[in-house]
Amino acid sequence: MAGTKILADTGPLVAYVSETDQHHRWALGAFNSFYESLYTCEAVVSEVLFLLRSDGVSVETFLQLLERGAVKTAFSMEENQADVVNLLRKYADQPVSLADACLVRMAELHDNCQIFTTDRDFLVYRRKGRGVIPLLAPF
Repeated sequence: MAGTKILADTGPLVAYVSETDQHHRWALGAFNSFYESLYTCEAVVSEVLFLLRSDGVSVETFLQLLERGAVKTAFSMEENQADVVNLLRKYADQPVSLADACLVRMAELHDNCQIFTTDRDFLVYRRKGRGVIPLLAPF
């Protein structure tokens, strides 16, 4: 996977930290295959913290991933707001979240990328109109 930018969605990050998550083993294996940092957006970070805390899981492991730079936030909502809003409108008939729209926009900005997700909605989302988004997913 060297050279491919991995864009991390909420699901695998929660699964990595939470031993009770159905995708925990898959997420651990995937993380062990990465040679470079994962990239995400602040909306994903917010979702991860909320979900872990809601499940009573310590957020410390996730915070350490951020501190070590294993997971980096690398997206400016301010610079990409118009495109993100357009994606939210485009996929209004789907359960699209702000995090999903930001990741789709990140995939538009980085041709050589994969979205690391457990979310099947990314099978529907397209970048730059019709482009399939490469996924790293358990399905």
